[in-house]
Amino acid sequence: LLHRKLSSVAITTITQISMSDEEDVAPAVKKSRVFYGSLEEKERERLSANVASSSATGSDAVRAGIEAGNINISSGETLEIEERVSERQQEALAEFERRRRARQITVSTDDAEVKAGLRALGEPITLFGEGPADRRERLRSVLSVVGPDALKKSRKDEERAKRSQDECQQTWYHEGSASLKDARLWLARYSLPRAMRRLEAARTQKEVTEATKTIRQQELHKSLRNLNNFCSQIGDDRPISFCHFSPDSKMLATASWSGLCKLWSVPDCNLIRTLRGHNTNVGAFVFRPQAGVSLNQSDVSLASCAADGTVKLWNLESDEPVADIEGHSERVSRVSWHPSGRFLGTTCYDYSWRLWDLEVQEEILHQEGHSKGVHDLTFHPDGSLAATGGLDAFGRVWDLRTGRCVVFLEGHLKEIYSLHFSPNGYHLATGSGDNTCKVWELRNRKCLYTVPAHQNLLSAVRFQPTDGHFLLTGAYDNTAKVWSHPGWMPLKTLAGHEGKVMGVDVSPDGKLIATCSYDRTFKLWLSE
Repeated sequence: LLHRKLSSVAITTITQISMSDEEDVAPAVKKSRVFYGSLEEKERERLSANVASSSATGSDAVRAGIEAGNINISSGETLEIEERVSERQQEALAEFERRRRARQITVSTDDAEVKAGLRALGEPITLFGEGPADRRERLRSVLSVVGPDALKKSRKDEERAKRSQDECQQTWYHEGSASLKDARLWLARYSLPRAMRRLEAARTQKEVTEATKTIRQQELHKSLRNLNNFCSQIGDDRPISFCHFSPDSKMLATASWSGLCKLWSVPDCNLIRTLRGHNTNVGAFVFRPQAGVSLNQSDVSLASCAADGTVKLWNLESDEPVADIEGHSERVSRVSWHPSGRFLGTTCYDYSWRLWDLEVQEEILHQEGHSKGVHDLTFHPDGSLAATGGLDAFGRVWDLRTGRCVVFLEGHLKEIYSLHFSPNGYHLATGSGDNTCKVWELRNRKCLYTVPAHQNLLSAVRFQPTDGHFLLTGAYDNTAKVWSHPGWMPLKTLAGHEGKVMGVDVSPDGKLIATCSYDRTFKLWLSE
């Protein structure tokens, strides 16, 4: 028994020793096989065998699914995947091509130039949280899409636009006719003596004592504060757009949107004559400076204009026009007589105004200079200057003797609808759609004062024709107002119209004020 135990222990020990020896021996290295020749045939056989087995397995599975009702296959319907795959491939190729182009594009490292390039291409110059490097890469990416020449092209277009804008802002001249030269010489000979007489009167007025001036001013202000509605008359079936006193203050001319022009006696407001000739809205109807004073009844005494571009001349005898002035293709909003009565000015919505010589019966000046329609025109009391204002919110003062624009009136926020020179010769009032009236000092070419006149657009402004001691404004807030000059204090509000006030005028003798309105009436105002 002891011998058996010892032998079993020995066998166990020998077995453990042999196992430990086997663990210490490294495993045998697997030898790689080396094949000679092509494996194409064997690979093809292997692949074909795999496809056959998979197709057999797949077809059996599909057949089983169809029998079980889990798979429905309709005949004839196919899904073309190859096109979508080709589109994706093309998009990927295009993206790779774009990236390749982007790497070849040279972009400035100056951040200001990068921003300018983005602005020129119509891109935002910066994004939220974007740094200079990101902005540079964004410009490179945009250029890779639109092409590197797009930036050069946009810069060329910008330079061309700037050059054309500079050319538009330049003053250019062209050779005028011989009649225009004769007219300019005639205007110089006419205006210079009148200017001398005006300056002489101003010197005489300067010698008057301040006390006397103050007393006169107080009396005038007192009479203006006592202005009351003296007469009210229904003038037409349509709104009355314009009113104007005759030079002798005995007649009032009114124009209506019905196309009718009427003459009324002053101060009793009786209808004298109805003048028929226009077929649409009449914009203005004005007396010639010498009408009823030194002109005969058969001479041309009035002029009118309408929205269809027609301008007509009238006398005091006939109900029909004496002559038509043709040549306007757009709306003619205002006509104005030169103080001499020889020339007639018209404003047109074709961005120009024109001067007509009635002696030679032709258009002697077609003046451009506004960027929008020209609405109103007024002449200087001396006859040397003309002021125009229009829908571009700018006013211009023209020297008729040289043709130059001598003063540029910039300050209104909206359209200029009315202008008027003061009898003193150096103040000009403009009424605008921004509800204000500006008074301009022509001697230093600046705005002297801005009158916050009304609550709606100003349709008309007029200085007192004798001395210019007060200013009259009419507006679309249904009122007209009287302002002192100088001082620009409100003296009187002429309220009574039920519609917007479309025109105002002061009689040449300074006693009467006329207002016409959208409510189809005109009113005369007189100081008690």
